[in-house]
Amino acid sequence: MNILITGSRGQLGSELQKIQKMQHREGWLLMDLPELDITDARAVEVVCRERQIGVIVNCAAYTAVDKAEGDVDAAFRVNRDGAAALASVAKVTDVPLLHVSTDYVFDGSSNRPYREDDPAIPCGVYGQSKWEGEEAIRSSGCSHLIVRTSWLYSAHGQNFVKTMLRLGRERESISVVFDQTGTPTWAADLAGAIVSMLDRCDPARHYADTFHYSNEGVCSWYDFAREIMDAAGLSCRVLPIESYEYPTPVTRPPYSVLNKRKIKDAWGLEIPYWRESLLKMLREAGGSS
Repeated sequence: MNILITGSRGQLGSELQKIQKMQHREGWLLMDLPELDITDARAVEVVCRERQIGVIVNCAAYTAVDKAEGDVDAAFRVNRDGAAALASVAKVTDVPLLHVSTDYVFDGSSNRPYREDDPAIPCGVYGQSKWEGEEAIRSSGCSHLIVRTSWLYSAHGQNFVKTMLRLGRERESISVVFDQTGTPTWAADLAGAIVSMLDRCDPARHYADTFHYSNEGVCSWYDFAREIMDAAGLSCRVLPIESYEYPTPVTRPPYSVLNKRKIKDAWGLEIPYWRESLLKMLREAGGSS
Protein backbone atom coordinates (compact mmCIF):
# COMPACT_ATOMS: atom_id res chain seq x y z
CA MET A 1 0.00 0.00 0.00
CA ASN A 2 1.34 3.41 -0.99
CA ILE A 3 1.25 5.98 1.81
CA LEU A 4 1.57 9.77 1.55
CA ILE A 5 3.09 11.34 4.67
CA THR A 6 2.92 15.14 4.85
CA GLY A 7 5.10 17.28 7.12
CA SER A 8 7.94 14.82 6.65
CA ARG A 9 10.64 17.12 8.05
CA GLY A 10 8.89 17.90 11.33
CA GLN A 11 9.41 16.03 14.59
CA LEU A 12 6.93 13.27 13.85
CA GLY A 13 7.65 13.11 10.13
CA SER A 14 11.36 12.73 10.81
CA GLU A 15 10.69 9.76 13.09
CA LEU A 16 8.50 8.17 10.41
CA GLN A 17 11.36 8.65 7.95
CA LYS A 18 13.65 6.76 10.34
CA ILE A 19 11.17 3.88 10.54
CA GLN A 20 10.87 3.78 6.76
CA LYS A 21 14.64 3.47 6.37
CA MET A 22 15.19 1.01 9.24
CA GLN A 23 12.34 -1.28 8.20
CA HIS A 24 12.85 -0.80 4.45
CA ARG A 25 9.24 0.20 3.99
CA GLU A 26 8.25 0.41 0.33
CA GLY A 27 5.65 2.75 -1.12
CA TRP A 28 6.01 5.55 1.43
CA LEU A 29 6.00 9.04 -0.10
CA LEU A 30 7.30 11.55 2.45
CA MET A 31 6.72 15.18 1.47
CA ASP A 32 6.99 18.64 3.00
CA LEU A 33 7.26 22.21 1.83
CA PRO A 34 8.23 23.25 -0.80
CA GLU A 35 7.50 19.95 -2.61
CA LEU A 36 3.88 19.86 -1.46
CA ASP A 37 1.59 22.50 0.07
CA ILE A 38 -1.20 20.70 1.92
CA THR A 39 -3.51 23.70 1.46
CA ASP A 40 -3.41 23.13 -2.32
CA ALA A 41 -6.02 20.41 -2.72
CA ARG A 42 -5.46 20.13 -6.47
CA ALA A 43 -1.72 19.52 -6.02
CA VAL A 44 -2.37 16.92 -3.32
CA GLU A 45 -4.93 15.15 -5.50
CA VAL A 46 -2.49 15.01 -8.43
CA VAL A 47 0.13 13.39 -6.18
CA CYS A 48 -2.38 10.91 -4.76
CA ARG A 49 -3.64 9.83 -8.17
CA GLU A 50 -0.24 9.69 -9.88
CA ARG A 51 1.34 7.70 -7.03
CA GLN A 52 -1.78 5.59 -6.36
CA ILE A 53 -1.82 6.59 -2.69
CA GLY A 54 -3.82 4.27 -0.44
CA VAL A 55 -3.59 6.25 2.84
CA ILE A 56 -2.76 9.88 3.70
CA VAL A 57 -0.98 10.61 6.98
CA ASN A 58 -0.97 14.29 7.95
CA CYS A 59 1.93 15.26 10.19
CA ALA A 60 2.06 18.84 8.87
CA ALA A 61 1.02 21.55 11.33
CA TYR A 62 1.62 25.09 12.50
CA THR A 63 2.83 24.37 16.04
CA ALA A 64 4.31 27.70 17.27
CA VAL A 65 1.72 28.16 20.02
CA ASP A 66 2.67 31.68 21.13
CA LYS A 67 3.56 32.96 17.67
CA ALA A 68 0.15 31.87 16.39
CA GLU A 69 -1.51 34.61 18.45
CA GLY A 70 0.00 37.19 16.10
CA ASP A 71 0.06 34.98 13.02
CA VAL A 72 -3.57 33.94 12.97
CA ASP A 73 -4.02 33.60 9.20
CA ALA A 74 -0.99 31.33 8.84
CA ALA A 75 -2.04 29.11 11.74
CA PHE A 76 -5.55 28.63 10.36
CA ARG A 77 -4.28 28.21 6.81
CA VAL A 78 -2.18 25.20 7.80
CA ASN A 79 -4.12 23.70 10.71
CA ARG A 80 -7.67 24.21 9.47
CA ASP A 81 -7.52 24.79 5.72
CA GLY A 82 -4.70 22.29 5.17
CA ALA A 83 -6.60 19.61 7.06
CA ALA A 84 -9.75 20.46 5.07
CA ALA A 85 -7.88 20.20 1.77
CA LEU A 86 -6.42 16.81 2.66
CA ALA A 87 -9.84 15.60 3.77
CA SER A 88 -11.41 16.68 0.48
CA VAL A 89 -8.76 14.75 -1.45
CA ALA A 90 -9.20 11.71 0.80
CA LYS A 91 -12.93 11.87 0.08
CA VAL A 92 -12.70 12.13 -3.72
CA THR A 93 -9.95 9.51 -3.99
CA ASP A 94 -11.68 7.24 -1.45
CA VAL A 95 -8.67 6.73 0.83
CA PRO A 96 -8.39 7.02 4.65
CA LEU A 97 -6.81 10.10 6.26
CA LEU A 98 -4.85 9.74 9.50
CA HIS A 99 -4.52 13.19 11.04
CA VAL A 100 -2.49 14.24 14.09
CA SER A 101 -4.06 16.75 16.49
CA THR A 102 -3.38 18.14 19.95
CA ASP A 103 -4.34 18.32 23.64
CA TYR A 104 -4.82 22.08 23.08
CA VAL A 105 -8.36 21.37 21.91
CA PHE A 106 -9.08 21.20 25.68
CA ASP A 107 -8.77 24.08 28.14
CA GLY A 108 -7.21 22.00 30.91
CA SER A 109 -9.99 22.48 33.48
CA SER A 110 -10.64 18.75 33.91
CA ASN A 111 -9.67 16.84 37.05
CA ARG A 112 -9.33 13.51 35.23
CA PRO A 113 -7.58 12.39 32.02
CA TYR A 114 -9.40 13.68 28.96
CA ARG A 115 -11.42 11.20 26.93
CA GLU A 116 -11.98 11.53 23.22
CA ASP A 117 -15.63 12.48 23.64
CA ASP A 118 -15.06 15.25 26.18
CA PRO A 119 -16.25 18.68 24.98
CA ALA A 120 -13.61 20.70 23.17
CA ILE A 121 -12.77 24.11 24.61
CA PRO A 122 -9.70 25.12 22.59
CA CYS A 123 -6.78 27.08 24.03
CA GLY A 124 -5.71 30.09 21.96
CA VAL A 125 -5.36 30.42 18.21
CA TYR A 126 -3.32 27.24 17.94
CA GLY A 127 -5.89 25.14 19.77
CA GLN A 128 -8.80 26.70 17.90
CA SER A 129 -7.15 26.20 14.50
CA LYS A 130 -6.41 22.54 15.29
CA TRP A 131 -9.97 21.97 16.53
CA GLU A 132 -11.45 23.52 13.39
CA GLY A 133 -9.14 21.29 11.36
CA GLU A 134 -10.55 18.26 13.16
CA GLU A 135 -14.09 19.44 12.50
CA ALA A 136 -13.34 20.06 8.82
CA ILE A 137 -12.16 16.46 8.51
CA ARG A 138 -15.24 15.09 10.24
CA SER A 139 -17.64 17.18 8.15
CA SER A 140 -15.93 16.18 4.89
CA GLY A 141 -17.28 12.65 5.15
CA CYS A 142 -13.90 11.11 4.35
CA SER A 143 -12.69 7.98 6.08
CA HIS A 144 -10.51 9.29 8.89
CA LEU A 145 -8.60 8.55 12.09
CA ILE A 146 -7.68 11.55 14.26
CA VAL A 147 -4.92 11.05 16.84
CA ARG A 148 -4.46 13.73 19.50
CA THR A 149 -1.15 13.92 21.32
CA SER A 150 0.59 16.10 23.91
CA TRP A 151 3.97 17.57 24.86
CA LEU A 152 5.71 16.17 21.77
CA TYR A 153 9.52 16.09 21.72
CA SER A 154 12.33 14.48 19.74
CA ALA A 155 15.91 15.03 18.66
CA HIS A 156 14.55 17.02 15.69
CA GLY A 157 13.26 20.57 15.53
CA GLN A 158 12.39 22.83 18.45
CA ASN A 159 10.90 21.34 21.60
CA PHE A 160 11.06 21.46 25.39
CA VAL A 161 13.71 18.76 25.80
CA LYS A 162 16.14 20.41 23.40
CA THR A 163 15.53 23.80 25.03
CA MET A 164 16.21 22.39 28.50
CA LEU A 165 19.40 20.70 27.32
CA ARG A 166 20.64 23.95 25.81
CA LEU A 167 19.76 26.04 28.88
CA GLY A 168 21.15 23.36 31.18
CA ARG A 169 24.56 23.74 29.53
CA GLU A 170 24.43 27.54 29.52
CA ARG A 171 23.06 28.39 32.97
CA GLU A 172 23.50 27.51 36.62
CA SER A 173 19.76 27.54 37.23
CA ILE A 174 16.44 27.88 35.42
CA SER A 175 12.84 28.37 36.53
CA VAL A 176 10.09 26.09 35.25
CA VAL A 177 6.36 26.05 36.01
CA PHE A 178 5.13 23.32 38.34
CA ASP A 179 1.38 23.97 38.08
CA GLN A 180 0.86 22.69 34.53
CA THR A 181 0.47 18.93 34.36
CA GLY A 182 0.44 16.57 31.41
CA THR A 183 2.38 13.78 29.76
CA PRO A 184 5.45 14.08 27.50
CA THR A 185 5.34 12.15 24.24
CA TRP A 186 8.44 10.96 22.41
CA ALA A 187 7.77 11.41 18.70
CA ALA A 188 9.42 8.05 17.97
CA ASP A 189 6.82 6.29 20.13
CA LEU A 190 3.96 8.12 18.42
CA ALA A 191 5.45 7.30 15.02
CA GLY A 192 5.61 3.64 15.99
CA ALA A 193 1.98 3.73 17.10
CA ILE A 194 0.95 5.29 13.80
CA VAL A 195 2.79 2.61 11.85
CA SER A 196 1.04 -0.07 13.91
CA MET A 197 -2.29 1.53 13.06
CA LEU A 198 -1.38 1.72 9.38
CA ASP A 199 -0.39 -1.96 9.38
CA ARG A 200 -3.80 -2.86 10.81
CA CYS A 201 -5.79 -0.35 8.79
CA ASP A 202 -8.24 -1.75 6.23
CA PRO A 203 -8.42 0.71 3.29
CA ALA A 204 -11.78 -0.77 2.30
CA ARG A 205 -13.32 0.12 5.67
CA HIS A 206 -14.80 3.54 6.40
CA TYR A 207 -13.26 4.99 9.55
CA ALA A 208 -14.61 7.95 11.54
CA ASP A 209 -12.91 7.96 14.91
CA THR A 210 -10.71 9.96 17.28
CA PHE A 211 -8.02 8.62 19.61
CA HIS A 212 -5.61 9.91 22.24
CA TYR A 213 -1.93 8.99 22.37
CA SER A 214 0.84 10.13 24.70
CA ASN A 215 3.38 8.23 26.74
CA GLU A 216 2.17 6.72 30.00
CA GLY A 217 2.40 8.58 33.30
CA VAL A 218 1.90 12.15 34.49
CA CYS A 219 4.26 14.98 35.40
CA SER A 220 4.56 18.77 35.54
CA TRP A 221 6.88 20.77 33.31
CA TYR A 222 9.06 21.20 36.41
CA ASP A 223 9.27 17.44 36.95
CA PHE A 224 10.02 16.95 33.26
CA ALA A 225 12.82 19.52 33.36
CA ARG A 226 14.33 17.94 36.49
CA GLU A 227 14.35 14.55 34.83
CA ILE A 228 15.99 15.95 31.68
CA MET A 229 18.81 17.56 33.70
CA ASP A 230 19.38 14.44 35.78
CA ALA A 231 19.32 12.10 32.79
CA ALA A 232 21.70 14.31 30.81
CA GLY A 233 24.09 14.67 33.75
CA LEU A 234 23.69 18.46 33.88
CA SER A 235 24.25 20.36 37.13
CA CYS A 236 21.81 23.14 36.29
CA ARG A 237 19.30 23.65 39.15
CA VAL A 238 15.62 23.64 38.23
CA LEU A 239 13.50 25.99 40.36
CA PRO A 240 9.71 25.59 40.57
CA ILE A 241 7.54 28.61 39.78
CA GLU A 242 3.84 29.24 39.20
CA SER A 243 2.43 30.02 35.77
CA TYR A 244 1.75 33.68 36.61
CA GLU A 245 5.48 34.14 37.14
CA TYR A 246 6.15 33.09 33.54
CA PRO A 247 3.47 34.88 31.47
CA THR A 248 2.99 33.80 27.85
CA PRO A 249 0.73 35.07 25.05
CA VAL A 250 -1.40 31.93 25.44
CA THR A 251 -2.63 30.52 28.73
CA ARG A 252 -1.45 26.92 28.77
CA PRO A 253 -3.84 24.15 29.85
CA PRO A 254 -3.16 23.53 33.57
CA TYR A 255 -4.10 19.87 33.09
CA SER A 256 -3.74 18.10 29.75
CA VAL A 257 -3.41 14.41 30.60
CA LEU A 258 -4.99 12.24 27.90
CA ASN A 259 -6.87 9.00 28.55
CA LYS A 260 -5.36 6.37 26.23
CA ARG A 261 -7.58 3.39 27.00
CA LYS A 262 -9.45 3.64 23.71
CA ILE A 263 -6.40 3.55 21.41
CA LYS A 264 -4.81 0.70 23.41
CA ASP A 265 -7.95 -1.40 23.22
CA ALA A 266 -8.75 -0.64 19.58
CA TRP A 267 -5.27 -1.12 18.13
CA GLY A 268 -3.53 -3.40 20.62
CA LEU A 269 -0.88 -0.86 21.55
CA GLU A 270 1.56 -1.05 24.44
CA ILE A 271 2.60 2.46 25.41
CA PRO A 272 5.96 3.16 27.11
CA TYR A 273 6.30 5.17 30.33
CA TRP A 274 7.47 8.73 29.72
CA ARG A 275 10.69 8.50 31.75
CA GLU A 276 11.79 5.37 29.90
CA SER A 277 11.19 7.04 26.56
CA LEU A 278 13.05 10.19 27.59
CA LEU A 279 16.09 8.14 28.60
CA LYS A 280 15.98 6.23 25.33
CA MET A 281 15.72 9.43 23.30
CA LEU A 282 18.68 10.97 25.12
CA ARG A 283 20.79 7.86 24.63
CA GLU A 284 20.02 7.80 20.93
CA ALA A 285 20.76 11.52 20.63
CA GLY A 286 23.97 11.21 22.67
CA GLY A 287 22.58 13.52 25.35
CA SER A 288 22.57 11.34 28.45
CA SER A 289 25.37 10.81 30.94
